[in-house]
Amino acid sequence: MAPLRFSANLSWLFPELPDLPARLRAAGSSGFEAAEVAWPYAEPPEALARAARAAGLQLVLINTPPGDQEKREMGLGAVPGRQAAFREGLEQAVLYAKALGCPRIHLMAGRVPQGADRAAVTGEMETVFLENLRYAAGVLAQENLVGLLEPINTRITDPQYFLDTPQQAAAILQKVGRPNLQLQMDIFHWQIMDGNLTGNIREFLPIIGHVQVAQVPGRGEPGSPGELHFPYLFQLLEDEGYQGFVGCEYRPQGDTVEGLSWLRSYWDKRGHPRVVQ
Repeated sequence: MAPLRFSANLSWLFPELPDLPARLRAAGSSGFEAAEVAWPYAEPPEALARAARAAGLQLVLINTPPGDQEKREMGLGAVPGRQAAFREGLEQAVLYAKALGCPRIHLMAGRVPQGADRAAVTGEMETVFLENLRYAAGVLAQENLVGLLEPINTRITDPQYFLDTPQQAAAILQKVGRPNLQLQMDIFHWQIMDGNLTGNIREFLPIIGHVQVAQVPGRGEPGSPGELHFPYLFQLLEDEGYQGFVGCEYRPQGDTVEGLSWLRSYWDKRGHPRVVQ
């Protein structure tokens, strides 16, 4: 059983630092070997690639652009009438992924349009999503990239998000039927929506391409108080043979480095060669 590999989510960690290059340096000096970032698009890709190399980090995940944030868009994959914008955003994401050597792109589904009834628009939104995912799978395959679908909970985080359970995401992946599209498991969202983490991890692990972690309900680090017992979950992922990265997508409850004591403990128990400063 190989130890898990952890990725610093720099959209969440080191919030006291002003930009991505500084956060990359901090992640590298804290012992991480990999990093992920939701939207890297404010920085030139070549500059980010240089900063990642200098920090000794591999970029392992980015997201497609959110769309028009003034209109509260949060991804465009399933949004009717925004297919052209989704394709433009995908093109930008692929450009960045290639420059960064990043193998995975989260294809954000987006929100149910404001004022719309979810039940009334679900069929149309799924049709749009399937069309966009088939297109994206072809584009990504040409570049040897993987696309990910992430359910986001609609109970706390985003009540309007279209894709909100692993079952819904898995059914869509089955309909698309492309091997380079996989499931992204954020344990925070899955616990809030469905619980049954042991059963769901075992059921869906064959199609999971990336994992993210945060405590529930406060979305703090795994070592913070909450309802999840992460030593058990990490052992379960190891026992089930998970080979991908585990993204640290949480809100530090204090200083980021001090809050990494849970990761120091994990590394120490498994003889990890890198030590958090």
